[in-house]
Amino acid sequence: MPSPSQPETNGGATKRVSRRRKTAHLKHVPDRLALREEIRDRCYQICEKLDKSRPLSKDEMEKIVRRLLADMELSESYVGWTMVIMASAFWRDQVSAIPPERRLFLLPHCLKHAEGCPADYDQFGLDCKTCGACSIADYRTQAEELGYRVLVAEGSPIVMKILVSGYVDAVVGVACLNVLEKAFDKILLAGIPCMAVPLHSSDCRNTSVDEQWVFDMIHLPHREPQQKTATYVHLMRAAQEMFEREELTRLIAPQRQTEATAHAKLADLPNLDPIGATEQLAIDFIGRGGKYSRPFTTLAVYDSLTGGHGTTANGAAHVAEYSDAVKRGALAIETFHKASLVHDDIEDDDEYRYGEPTVHRQFGISTGINLGDYMIGLGYRLVSREVKTLGAGVVAKIVDHLAEAHMRLSEGQGAELMWRDSASKELTPIDALKIYALKTSPAFEAALHCGIALAQTTEQYREEMRKFARHVGVAFQILNDLKDWLGDSDNKLSAGNDIIGGRPTVLWALALQNLKDDRKAELIQVANAPDLTAHAKIQRVRSLYLEGGVFDAAEQLVEKYRAKAEEIADGIEPESFRRLLYYLVDSILETTDNHKPTIVIPTTTLEFPLAAPTS
Repeated sequence: MPSPSQPETNGGATKRVSRRRKTAHLKHVPDRLALREEIRDRCYQICEKLDKSRPLSKDEMEKIVRRLLADMELSESYVGWTMVIMASAFWRDQVSAIPPERRLFLLPHCLKHAEGCPADYDQFGLDCKTCGACSIADYRTQAEELGYRVLVAEGSPIVMKILVSGYVDAVVGVACLNVLEKAFDKILLAGIPCMAVPLHSSDCRNTSVDEQWVFDMIHLPHREPQQKTATYVHLMRAAQEMFEREELTRLIAPQRQTEATAHAKLADLPNLDPIGATEQLAIDFIGRGGKYSRPFTTLAVYDSLTGGHGTTANGAAHVAEYSDAVKRGALAIETFHKASLVHDDIEDDDEYRYGEPTVHRQFGISTGINLGDYMIGLGYRLVSREVKTLGAGVVAKIVDHLAEAHMRLSEGQGAELMWRDSASKELTPIDALKIYALKTSPAFEAALHCGIALAQTTEQYREEMRKFARHVGVAFQILNDLKDWLGDSDNKLSAGNDIIGGRPTVLWALALQNLKDDRKAELIQVANAPDLTAHAKIQRVRSLYLEGGVFDAAEQLVEKYRAKAEEIADGIEPESFRRLLYYLVDSILETTDNHKPTIVIPTTTLEFPLAAPTS
């Protein structure tokens, strides 16, 4: 039997037990300082015995925490709080290994006094430098004196961007449990050193914190750890660096670049040389935003099947030695994806992409179609010209995977367009899921297979990766449907786009399946009503979706497909590849506790004012 501090394992890696559920009842904070200190001390005792060569998964950590609370005869309501403390104990040595000037200190708005706070909000958060009304200014002053980068923003999504961009290597923070769960989960999963002190309440108004804990965390001395923990941050940074303008241009090796077009952007279209314009506009669009999850996947699969050295302490130096052929293979995946986005935006007549007007809205449909076509050809060229480096067999495999993904994506998009333009709006959940499997999964599957091919392994993973990609892709698309009702600042900026655009979704199919006949008829009538405003249409459809239990049913489907993907990963060897698949499931299928659809007003994307990262 495993010790109380060590989770059960399966071939060196914990077998996943999906247990996603509502967790509000697990987020109570112990109300006595003595009890909080006792739990914290026990967490540090347990972590001293743990293997720190790899990050703990959430399932592993929860299992350890539940044993701890059971041993102390404490309520499970402390699980969420204790997991934050356990994670901080686990990562303390790794944070200590990072000098203060390479650490980010994240502070919350809610330590300010709710009434009468003299500090103003600016575009980068709360301006506390000239204010002394609460402890935020004290923390900030001490942290900045030590060299920290400080950000006062509530669980800002910009944190991951700052980390991947190379500005900092560790994060310490103060926040309520809800914010910590959203802001830190992905950071911890990626193996990025992180510590946090939870606030005493989650209402984020006039709350308090264990101040001595915060000061101790800020003043954590810089020293080398006994054991380095594996991290994906080097591979994430490598994926992002490929899309910086200079490196992207080098890898693409433009054929028609001139001095005038070297730094051209879409906005410069009217003034560009007509012959070289398409090439330069493609380079601009390929490098314009996105999370680069597909090229990261290709690089990470390649790394996991060639020794996993990119996740070690010296991972940055190892990844820097990857050949241009490997980088171009990963780049090709994103190039195809970007081409599909341009064409998809035209077919759906979407207004925004990456927070800016879509290509066809700026420059017309003809230019948009042509730009997408060019990027498809560019994607194939990036791979086809690497025969000398990779060998004809590897190139043929990659091109075959890309071609298959391209065709299946077009089949899925074609099915969606035929449904959109048909008179009948009948759709079953299984038909919606088939469309998703065709439209969303192929690009992810191609990213996996390209990494496998670049590693020059056998075909042993072909069937497993097809199933894994299908499960993850379908779940991702369902989550995307749900985001459509929340608004999504990373992509499209307004809610309810799928209803307005008349696109088939599993939400629509579930509503038709679950609603009574009269409500079903009303749903179809409302969606097709030409005289209703977009706002009125969305509000009524939202009400019917809620009545039909659509959002909860969709979340259950996400968890079903998540579990299927994890089951596939359970049987994958080597262990480094299996862990990567678990990480992809967790990071791609990010969920919140509860989807509450709202109408979202577009907001401006904020940038973090930092100097260029050090080498």
